[in-house]
Amino acid sequence: MKCDLASQRRAERMMVASVETILKASAAISILVTVGVLYVLITKTFDFFEQIPPSAFFFDTVWTPLFETKRFGIWSLVTGSLLVTSVAMITAAPLGIMASIYLSEFASPKIRGLVKPLLELLAGIPTVVYGYFALTIVTPGLMKIIPHLSGFNALSPGIVMGFMLVPTVSSLCEDAMYKTPRYLKEAAYSLGARKLSTIFLVVLPYARSTIIAALFLAFARAIGETMIVAIAAGLKPNFTLDVRQPIQTMTAYIVQVSMGDTPQQSIEYLTIFAVGATLFLLTFIFHSTSKIILRSRFTVTT
Repeated sequence: MKCDLASQRRAERMMVASVETILKASAAISILVTVGVLYVLITKTFDFFEQIPPSAFFFDTVWTPLFETKRFGIWSLVTGSLLVTSVAMITAAPLGIMASIYLSEFASPKIRGLVKPLLELLAGIPTVVYGYFALTIVTPGLMKIIPHLSGFNALSPGIVMGFMLVPTVSSLCEDAMYKTPRYLKEAAYSLGARKLSTIFLVVLPYARSTIIAALFLAFARAIGETMIVAIAAGLKPNFTLDVRQPIQTMTAYIVQVSMGDTPQQSIEYLTIFAVGATLFLLTFIFHSTSKIILRSRFTVTT
């Protein structure tokens, strides 16, 4: 009997050790892959700046590395990315927050259990479908009501991208609002506050850090989106803030150059790594900011 018990315990320890080894190996592989990606990105970016001075990259607004007259002003691509992302956030932020308020404060448990999975299905639709929807449905519709709207523009992909981001915003915000302590709401009701007053004065301030972090995460997700902007925004790197004009984002440019027609180690090839490093830096800043906000603790204002 004692021998069987000892064998069982030994087998359990071996099982635990095996699982621990597998988990450590998985974590090590993910770290090694990340380090490898960063190594390639950084080394190729340095190769780019050995041929192009940083001043031509950071202090110019014309981006024409694929033309005969080559200029490398990254701000045309950065403003294009930020323009589409801003339109997406203007669309996603109010819709996502209002959806989370409804699900957490007004919907019954049955409706909440039905609507929330359906809403999250928006995140599962392939982005290429969103891109063709923006190009073939949204853009022609907007051209009927907005004068001088180009066939490729920043407005329609931004709007469609905003709908794609609604689940990202609503899911995080709704979870935070749903976990608002009951005693805080009851205290507001006991003071004579109505439902909407309680939501805006108690629930939203309590979930404020999560809401802000959700918006930063959605922004980082939007600025790295590829297919929607590559299909519907165009491939013209305009330095403009006019959403009616065609633009090119950083991700769309990377797709354009990565099609296989550009010789490796050429300056045109190296530009994708410089653009990728810029995009990585921006997304890293937004993700880091969201994590800092999530770690912070906001008190409910009175």
